[in-house]
Amino acid sequence: MVDSTGPLIIIGGHEDKDGDRTILKEIADRLGSGRLVIATVASHEPDGYFDAYKAAFGALGVNDLVELYVNERDETRSPETKAMLADAAGLFFTGGDQLRISSQIGDTPIEEMVRAIHRRGGLIAGTSAGASVMSDTMLVRGSSAESHRIGDLNMAPGLGLIKDVIIDQHFAERGRIGRLLGAVAQNPRVLGIGIDEDTAIVVENGRFKVIGAGAVYVVDGTDVSHSNIAEARRDEPLSMFGVRLHVVAGGNSFDLTTRTPSSA
Repeated sequence: MVDSTGPLIIIGGHEDKDGDRTILKEIADRLGSGRLVIATVASHEPDGYFDAYKAAFGALGVNDLVELYVNERDETRSPETKAMLADAAGLFFTGGDQLRISSQIGDTPIEEMVRAIHRRGGLIAGTSAGASVMSDTMLVRGSSAESHRIGDLNMAPGLGLIKDVIIDQHFAERGRIGRLLGAVAQNPRVLGIGIDEDTAIVVENGRFKVIGAGAVYVVDGTDVSHSNIAEARRDEPLSMFGVRLHVVAGGNSFDLTTRTPSSA
């Protein structure tokens, strides 16, 4: 059975907007002449976000762009917002605070229309906070650049556009391997996916390919034989045995069903 849902393009943040624009070009190529909605919902101060993307995408031939911003949840029910999304070919979540996305549009007409775009084969993309919100459960807070401490992690429900994974961004640049391991330790059923800056995964038909300048780290807890996540005190470091780590660079891919990487 062929999956009819559209692609997800999930970006680790700080994607190139001035040079080769590899990731934005991937989005532009898949849109064709269709409308792209730039959702700046994640930002408390969205000024400038839309203009930057309008210039970057305009240089790639994408000229039908509109901005979606929600200051209060009541605005998600406006006829203007519904009309904006009704015939969109794709939607792009910008960075900021992923909790702002889920709290402002979760269980609203906007969320349902985002899902409708995805179901009919449209593109959904997100960078930084817009990447984290794609999964069922999203990382919200947790220390970077140090070993994970048991109590030092906050998670919340995401949009669930991609199942059974948890996504972190700005990954190598901010030293976030510890907190991704902590997230997988709490639920070894899910795959942890850490995405570097100016790097993205393109998710289609149960697998993803990597594009961009960096790498993607996949933490698989399937074979974990021991962890102290349930017994240790909140300030103790995490201990976990048997965890598997894949590092997947540009051009390579990963099967989300079999949990196996493959080279270009």
